[in-house]
Amino acid sequence: MIPHLPAAAGLVLLAASAATGQETQPLPLTAAGNRAGENAVRQAGDAFGTVIGQEEVGLYSDSDVRGFSPRVAGNVRIAGLYFDPVFFPSDRISGSTVIRVGPTVLGSPFPSPTGVVDLGLRVPGDTAAASVLANVDTWGSRIIEADVALPVTGGLSLGLGGQIAHEHMGDGTRDYYYEGAAIARWRPAPGIEIVPFISLTYTPFHEAATIIVPAGETLPPPFPRNFWTGPAWQRTRETELNAGMVADADLGSGWGFKAGLFRSSIKYFEDYTNLLVDVQPDGSARAQVIVDPPLLFGSTSGEARLTKRWQVGARIHQLHFAFRGRDAQRRFGGAPVVDLGPTRLDRRITTPQPQVAFGAQERDRFRQWTLAAGYEGKWDGVGELSIGVQRTDYDKRIGLPGAVPIVTRTQPLLFNANVAVVISGTLAAYGGYVTGLEESGVAPEQAANRNAAQPAIRTRQFDAGLRWNPVGDMRLVAGLFEVAKPYFNLDAGNRFRELGEVRQRGIEASLSGPVTRNLTVVGGTVQLRPRVTANLPGVGRAPVGTIRETYSASADWRPPWAAGLSFDASLFHTSSQVATVSNQVAIPARTFVDIGGRYRFNLAGKAAMLRVQIENIGDVQGFELFGAGAYLPVWGRSALAYVTVDL
Repeated sequence: MIPHLPAAAGLVLLAASAATGQETQPLPLTAAGNRAGENAVRQAGDAFGTVIGQEEVGLYSDSDVRGFSPRVAGNVRIAGLYFDPVFFPSDRISGSTVIRVGPTVLGSPFPSPTGVVDLGLRVPGDTAAASVLANVDTWGSRIIEADVALPVTGGLSLGLGGQIAHEHMGDGTRDYYYEGAAIARWRPAPGIEIVPFISLTYTPFHEAATIIVPAGETLPPPFPRNFWTGPAWQRTRETELNAGMVADADLGSGWGFKAGLFRSSIKYFEDYTNLLVDVQPDGSARAQVIVDPPLLFGSTSGEARLTKRWQVGARIHQLHFAFRGRDAQRRFGGAPVVDLGPTRLDRRITTPQPQVAFGAQERDRFRQWTLAAGYEGKWDGVGELSIGVQRTDYDKRIGLPGAVPIVTRTQPLLFNANVAVVISGTLAAYGGYVTGLEESGVAPEQAANRNAAQPAIRTRQFDAGLRWNPVGDMRLVAGLFEVAKPYFNLDAGNRFRELGEVRQRGIEASLSGPVTRNLTVVGGTVQLRPRVTANLPGVGRAPVGTIRETYSASADWRPPWAAGLSFDASLFHTSSQVATVSNQVAIPARTFVDIGGRYRFNLAGKAAMLRVQIENIGDVQGFELFGAGAYLPVWGRSALAYVTVDL
């Protein structure tokens, strides 16, 4: 059956060792009626990346794992099943996100290079419950969330949720959106469970962040804090949809069936891209805006998996037979670039809205079907083995209406092999080799071929390491890895295309768990040694975006003399980041420190929690990388507070 955890299925904590043969243990996560207990530090299984509700902890995210983006690569799962998101489901549907790398991919059939992003569903329980959350911050944001769980019959529970968000960003932009969602759990017969869900978000008001593109190989000059340059008429409207269903059935005699079908789409009624180009050291620039006609991006995806499980003594065997697929469409292009004239970084653009003529829009269609077979074996006290083979059929068609499309098709054979071996009662070694077929993304906003889809790419990954439980529930993972892929970025003509091959070698480590009864820590590091192989002039040895050293540390302390009170702190340090294809420009090293606290109390007899946090307490400012030679401002220090009440 689907392991429905109170906040999310799919966030799991491996037992004493990835290879001890013990069953995976779920973390005590939260759902409607128990959200006051959300705490990412205490609920994270490692330091590789965990999101619980409002909070995020760890080294990696859905856009950056081992120097690459698993989201772009197509390595996203819902409850362990293949999902191709146009955008991620919100907290109303998915209460958690877990990054799976190294030993944590064991138990997940058919893993992919670049790691796996596993989304957990916020499934309603069997008792009536509700949670309300109200959030404010010093930028001026105001957000209200509500989730309700309603038992309908003995086998049917319904979850309803909604959100009203008026977000104000540290770069001066605003984003107002409204969401409604529903999720259910239906058990029509013993051993059968079906979880359908739908989430619809309408954004009537969104101001596009200012993308800063300096003239030449240099960083931009300082940008004003909490300031937006864009004209008042530059407001995007859009509608976002995520819907789907997960089904799980025990067929008897050791056979089980699990399947998911998902739809993700976004429709832009109006869309703008706000650019400041040719930015000079004195802050002068030219303002440009890209005005898009209505756009549509959508994808239908899913997976069906049949599993046979049997046990012989201390050995557990599983055979998996799976079918995965996706059918994605994009309607894009036809957008003119409008020059709004000279301006400055500290000047608001007041140019009247121009009349524009749209060009013809391109249509992309991606179809990918995969047949897979795999074996998983666990031998208690000895180790684990996971092997799999996949045959995938990939077809991409791109073109203007009425024109002969450009067709890309490939049918590779992919495989994976992962193993863990118990060395002692607290120590295990792991290793794996995985090949994959992944998306290489689309051309970024500042590219001459903006939004153009790139071909699918063959990838490969090797990793190995140790997992150790030194004492109690403390867990240490340390390993090395190598990931190799074709390298896509901007060429000398500002077109986004394949430039060569990139190889990321590195070391990663995670230490997590309770140090004492009152103190829990999550910390880790990743050290990258990248290399680009290219025969083109002006291409550096490291890929754009490379950060060679990253450190993350978080702690949560509950003072024994103050019931319900806890304090937390986190540190995130990065070395300099490669910012241009030539490697001549880098964003300097930075350290971000957050501090905060929680107070758990009763409000009219109901569990409640007050959360207060100061982010970036050192008020670090500057720029973050948007793409090769393009930047967004770092917002600086801010504070937030929210109250959660469980009803």
